[in-house]
Amino acid sequence: MADATSTGAGLSDADFARFTEYFYKRTGIHFTAGKRYFVDKRVEACIRNSSHSTFASWFAALRTRDRSELLQELINQLTVNETYFLREDYQFDALLSTVLPQVLSARGGVRRITGALKILSLPCSTGEEPYSIALRLLEEWDQIDHVDVEIHGADIDSAVLAKAAHASYGERSLQRVPKAWLNKYFVPVGSGRHQVDDGIRSAVTLHRVNVCDTASMRAFRDYDVIFCRNVLIYFDELSSRRAAENLYGALRPGGYLFLGHSESMSRISPIFTPTRLPEGIVYQRPTGAN
Repeated sequence: MADATSTGAGLSDADFARFTEYFYKRTGIHFTAGKRYFVDKRVEACIRNSSHSTFASWFAALRTRDRSELLQELINQLTVNETYFLREDYQFDALLSTVLPQVLSARGGVRRITGALKILSLPCSTGEEPYSIALRLLEEWDQIDHVDVEIHGADIDSAVLAKAAHASYGERSLQRVPKAWLNKYFVPVGSGRHQVDDGIRSAVTLHRVNVCDTASMRAFRDYDVIFCRNVLIYFDELSSRRAAENLYGALRPGGYLFLGHSESMSRISPIFTPTRLPEGIVYQRPTGAN
């Protein structure tokens, strides 16, 4: 007899519970019963794309450590990657007008800074955020010719990272990009799509990482600014706190963390210092903190 998933009827209650517990342990992302339909459809898609015909055999293979490709496809199916260029750009205003001048001052000024000024976009999804940062710096930051800047993008989803590397975007992603910038930094590639030019693409380094994975996040250190927007809302209390601690470790003392407009670090962890700027709240790793 075929199981529930093979007939397209979705996971049984017991299978949904087993699956969500497993996925939480591997990623820190928790799905409640309210997300049942979303999870069912994407698990079914993963099973159809595999060599397995039932949830039971697919799930058994998924839990085998040498089948990492099954887990990666599952992560790609279950993570949300909706974004566009210059989204919530009042935070980029804050970056240019207040945060970067304070970072430069703290690091000795334009003429005395040693090492690159580092900015991380995590999750970077399909690349709109880190490329937006690059565009705003190139067009509007008067110190860009005097300071070495590194921009990094990171995400748990390998499929969106491949799209970020290709950097070809349609009308919805580009709706807020000024026409002059579109003509200057993008190349038409047909069907109404535009690709970010080689110069901008080469300015952004991409990585795959899970913000809840403390061991992997140890590779990320000494960032002056991190944008981690609209992701902590998907985590439960434990995963949010772990992600906050990993972001804290990735920042320099005195470094700044931007969250999404509906997110608040105050509800997650007391380790950051909230700072109110004219454009909104930003969170700072205390200066001199270990």
